[in-house]
This record gives sequence, C-alpha cells and structure tokens, in this order.
Amino acid sequence: MTPLHHIGNFIRELVVPIPLWCVRGLFLGTLIAVLIWVVRLPKENATPSETAPWYQNLKIWACLALAIQIVIYSVF
Repeated sequence: MTPLHHIGNFIRELVVPIPLWCVRGLFLGTLIAVLIWVVRLPKENATPSETAPWYQNLKIWACLALAIQIVIYSVF
C-alpha cells in the first residue's frame, strides 16, 4: 500500500460521518449565495454597454442558470 492509499483512507474516514442532508444544505447554500451575489452586481458589470438590449444583460441568464440548478438539486 502506497502513502497515497493511507492519505485517501484518512480523508475518507473524516468525510464519511458527515450526513448527506448537511452536504446538500451546504451545496445549496453556496448556490444561493452566488445567486444573491449575481443579483447584487451592478448592471454596468454585466452588460457590454449602456445601450445594450435587455437580453445582453448577463445577470438575467446567470440568475436563470443558478435558479435552475437550485431547483434541480433541491428536488433530487
């Protein structure tokens, strides 16, 4: 057995007792935090110019993608 096996077993023993509902909550919390951060970004940071049409605002699409991920991971 190599030293990497021992390191891997040590890490596995540390991670196995963590309940899956806790991991899911942390993962969803991270996605929600990123969604809040994206919503709070100024419009100037998410569009190529002031006169750009609404569909070029990247915040809309980022929020949509994050919302879809939150729904998928909270349901499954």
